[in-house]
Amino acid sequence: MKYSFIVPVYNRPDEVDELLSSLTAQTLNDFEVIIVEDGSSVTCRDVCAKYEGQLDLHYYMKLNSGPGQSRNYGAERSKGEYLIVLDSDVVVPEGYLQAVDDELACQPADAFGGPDRAHASFTDTQKAISYSMTSFFTTGGIRGGKKKLDKFYPRSYNMGIRRDVYLKLGGFSKMRFGEDIDFSIRIFKAGCRCRLFPEAWVWHKRRTDFRKFFRQVFNSGIARINLYKKYPESLKLVHLLPMVFTVGVTLLVLTSAAGRVLMEYDDIHRWYWLCAGPWLPILLYSLLICIDSSIVNKSLKVGLLSVPAAFVQLFGYGCGFLVAWWRRCVKGQDEFRAFEKTFYK
Repeated sequence: MKYSFIVPVYNRPDEVDELLSSLTAQTLNDFEVIIVEDGSSVTCRDVCAKYEGQLDLHYYMKLNSGPGQSRNYGAERSKGEYLIVLDSDVVVPEGYLQAVDDELACQPADAFGGPDRAHASFTDTQKAISYSMTSFFTTGGIRGGKKKLDKFYPRSYNMGIRRDVYLKLGGFSKMRFGEDIDFSIRIFKAGCRCRLFPEAWVWHKRRTDFRKFFRQVFNSGIARINLYKKYPESLKLVHLLPMVFTVGVTLLVLTSAAGRVLMEYDDIHRWYWLCAGPWLPILLYSLLICIDSSIVNKSLKVGLLSVPAAFVQLFGYGCGFLVAWWRRCVKGQDEFRAFEKTFYK
């Protein structure tokens, strides 16, 4: 067998149903599917039972230990030459596995990954969130699936690796946040060949509302500091931009508030621009996001929703980055003492 899909699941039976349905439509059929239920209270056992006759499907239930260790659990029970790790909230187009196979036939790779897109059926909020995670104006396009001059680090929502390399490296670590990038870094340090497969993309739902999205990107900001503590060379300028944005916008708002207070006690005209001026760059950036997203998504509504999505993405990541920096770099706490709550519960 050439491919094994490994999917950790935590309380997402409906999403697993959609993912498995999309896997039945693959034009290339040399694969198995391993579902690892990570201590869910709402399981997908019955959902998996529906597809037993359509897929080479293996369902496992285990105690909750997080997505990384659940992927390792599935990898140990896999048979494929290549392991493809997917999140449970993705859907794959029918040509996904064929695109992977074509890329490997063209040029071998020890590890690989693909980009993500928003499906037409996604809600407008989900489309806005997807835009904020892939746009050049929010993340610098580093997650948009473009060819890059530097290294490509696969993410666990769409990551493939040769099974023997996976097992040799010990799979995912027990890091609480950022275990997928940690794995990608170790892949490179081992001298393995890692490539971006642009056509092996998936539809990724991410989060369904801004509150959950903020929590997700907040954890991503924490992960970046955890990775920095483990691999100082991994911190790049682009990783600092959300923090700079967060601090900058906060200072602009505070400056405007100070101007408003001065207008109450002094000449209004003297302090008007101190009150109004700081909002100009914020409004211009919001307008840029709205116009670009409206064009990309062909929807003004999605464009308007992309404005709060972009601010949630940047502020969430920036706040997580700053909190982790204070606790880990200033106070010197380790990653488990600094963040006692689990990410996956």
